[in-house]
Amino acid sequence: TQQLLTFSRGGEPVKQAIRINEVVRDACGFTLSGSNVRCELNLPEELWQVEADKGQISQVVQNITLNASQAMPEGGTITVSAENVYVDEENTLLLNRGCYVKLTLSDQGIGIPAQYLVKIFDPYFSTKKSGSGLGLTICHSIIKKHHGQLFVESTPGKGTVFTIYLPSLGVAGEAEGEAEKNSPGTGSGRILIMDDEDYIAEIASEMVSDLGYEPDCASDGRQAVELYRKAMEAGQPYVAVIMDLTIPGGMGGKDAIQELRAMDPNVKAIVSSGYSNDPVMADHTKYGFSGVVSKPYDIDQMARALKEMIHG
Repeated sequence: TQQLLTFSRGGEPVKQAIRINEVVRDACGFTLSGSNVRCELNLPEELWQVEADKGQISQVVQNITLNASQAMPEGGTITVSAENVYVDEENTLLLNRGCYVKLTLSDQGIGIPAQYLVKIFDPYFSTKKSGSGLGLTICHSIIKKHHGQLFVESTPGKGTVFTIYLPSLGVAGEAEGEAEKNSPGTGSGRILIMDDEDYIAEIASEMVSDLGYEPDCASDGRQAVELYRKAMEAGQPYVAVIMDLTIPGGMGGKDAIQELRAMDPNVKAIVSSGYSNDPVMADHTKYGFSGVVSKPYDIDQMARALKEMIHG
């Protein structure tokens, strides 16, 4: 389903600063688990961070790794390496000038004949009987939506090399120990959480409580607007609002934010959803939101989103 959503008109990436090392390591490990193919990783700790959709980039690595594994039925090694590169205006890669992370995935498989090489990114093209022909099309679509490039080189009988360029923030990701030391930390103030699923609202409440905030909950947009109004009148305004994008049969975040902004132009609201293909998630500021967190919730992502939105 996610493959088809990404290939469709939706599927715009919900970007955040990520360490590509961790995404690649997890995706390769998951895809090759239990297979007779091993993965050799060369991922320097000083790699720059990329602004990307973690789930979509993981999908790209999984698809390419799965193809490589299937090209080596007798087993073999997939080599995955990454490096920081700077691309100038005179490049022939059809890339804008700037910093990029270059990711290279190579296998020792049967290779791709020249007549097929020009078609591998075409929708529904596949040389496998059980293949859908969407895997590499999805990869190409995702990388293009990240303003990067995906290239392939192959020699029959000698293997295939996929090269990915992803725009980078130009700053190194933190090592595991540093991430702990420089964690977003805690804050203070009242936060309003709007979600129609009680258990999700409860999880979000526990997270913001652990981060030092005081949570209140609303089951739909109408109730959230009323609670926000009462808090302002009482002189105890919310420092932030976290709103579910869609409420079946009720007012969702997209409509509620308009009423909140009419009441308080400085409202600081985070939009939340489990569906990254919605255009609101991909371009939240256009719809009046100040931040975005995707479901399932992650306490570190929640902490960073709140800290950046409340404190700048």
